Amino acid sequence: MSYKILVVDDEESIRFTFNEFLTEEGHEVFCADSFQAAMDIISESELDLIFADIILAEHTGIDILKAVRDRGLLCPVIIVTGQPNIDTATESVRLGAFDYLVKPIHQDKLLWVTKVALSHKQVIGEREQYRNNLDAIFRSVMDAIITVDEQMHVIESNAAVEAVCGVAPGDIAGKHFISIDNLCLAACGDVLQQALNHQATIREQRIECHHPGRPRQMLIVNASPLLDRKNNSIGAILVIRDVTRMSMMECELKERHSFHNIIGKSPRMQRMYQIVDNLSEIETTVLITGESGTGKELFAKALHYNGPRAFRSLVTVNCSTLVENLLESELFGHVKGAFTGAIRDKIGRFQEAHKGTIFLDEVGDLSPVTQLKLLRVLQEKCFERVGDSTPIEVDVRVIGATNRDLRHEVRQGRFREDLYYRLKVVEIELPPLRERYEDVPLLVKHFCDLYSRKFNKPLHGAADDAMEVLMQYPWPGNVRELEHAIERAFVFCRNESIGMEHLPPEISRFQGDRLHTGQNNAAELDTVVQTLERTDGNKAKAARLLGISRKTLYKKLRKLPGYEYQK
Repeated sequence: MSYKILVVDDEESIRFTFNEFLTEEGHEVFCADSFQAAMDIISESELDLIFADIILAEHTGIDILKAVRDRGLLCPVIIVTGQPNIDTATESVRLGAFDYLVKPIHQDKLLWVTKVALSHKQVIGEREQYRNNLDAIFRSVMDAIITVDEQMHVIESNAAVEAVCGVAPGDIAGKHFISIDNLCLAACGDVLQQALNHQATIREQRIECHHPGRPRQMLIVNASPLLDRKNNSIGAILVIRDVTRMSMMECELKERHSFHNIIGKSPRMQRMYQIVDNLSEIETTVLITGESGTGKELFAKALHYNGPRAFRSLVTVNCSTLVENLLESELFGHVKGAFTGAIRDKIGRFQEAHKGTIFLDEVGDLSPVTQLKLLRVLQEKCFERVGDSTPIEVDVRVIGATNRDLRHEVRQGRFREDLYYRLKVVEIELPPLRERYEDVPLLVKHFCDLYSRKFNKPLHGAADDAMEVLMQYPWPGNVRELEHAIERAFVFCRNESIGMEHLPPEISRFQGDRLHTGQNNAAELDTVVQTLERTDGNKAKAARLLGISRKTLYKKLRKLPGYEYQK
């Protein structure tokens, strides 16, 4: 096989001898009598081997060696000298010379060194090609790949780490995996540590990544140990795939029965979920209305944690629990000496919520003075602390909630009309539980699971007769009342399911076998009919969806006027 070889020497006889010996072996030989001539050839040709005399006119063979290394060339360099010197030999080898030959050079010695050097160059080339191939794979893979040593220090990572994890590969090299700044990899670190500790591959671990300042991500993580040729552990490799978009699409394809701890599959609740989704990226003011116990605070949390401020503070203020002279100070803060008892400066809730969200529960209970100050915050994004005239700018999203009819309060002059319209840019009107009876079985199961874990009792649901009453009871206290009823049942129940005797007296005494009248009757009729229509008349499936037995469903159907189903 023919190779390109450069001979650099200021003695013509040496150049001629090298050229003759190497050409006879079939190699293409280039000759240079100076450093500059050698540099010209190196720049124009892709060389496989260089012989360089140690002493040239104004340079040395060491200079050629440095130039080759500075350019990142892979060709071996062999230093040739007529005056051997230990210091020179040591320096050349230290700088990366392949070998050091002493004149006179015999043909056998020259050809043997040439053969060894070219074999070495071929091995280096194959290794570099392998390395380039790996780099190309690393660059092309969309998954983040990180390798660590046995002490969890990062060895290497690919470019996808920046897209998935938000850090550049160069910024994490050499650092301990868990201590990397601005990198939320605690759960990934657990998976990686398991692979190291157990020397086993951990596959398809699904985790949710919460990274400050970045949207939440759903990730699939795989980790495997790294072994040397003797099967000794030298570290581990972590592969992180971002499946956030896929997970979101899966959620959209499925009917959601829960959303941020809000339980419900009824059409009304599905509409509520859609509203929260629509508002997730729109930071407008929202007013949540509904009866007590319908879950207004849960929806406020869903709005906050489903939006871009999710990793900032959510500050909750119950406006009905604070007396008038303290509410203004609580919301906006005060300075020392502003009033009796103000012994130090106080930061208000609005200032605490800067860059985040403030939830004003029972906002309809605000006094006229506080309403005016709240209006200014909504309009001008600033406020003044009690006892201070210095404006404080604030960036905060406001979510209000009330169980009052604010339109009526406006007509009665108890609530400012301009504030009302400022608050209800978007209104979320939560339905009472009596208007979504099909959600009762889901809620019962949810609370049973909750208190089963809390009380360590294997209680899985309600008996048919108890569920029938729970489905028909009007629930004036809404979901909160239902939760308290289930909690009470867990205290008294010794069976595997809740019976009538375990329910609160006002519920157990309710005439469950009598249909509601008026609005309640219409709501129940609508629930049963819609469920049967969704199941194409399949009563067994409808009963399961309603959380009742087929017998109870038939009984209910016989009593529902205006809708006939044949057995």
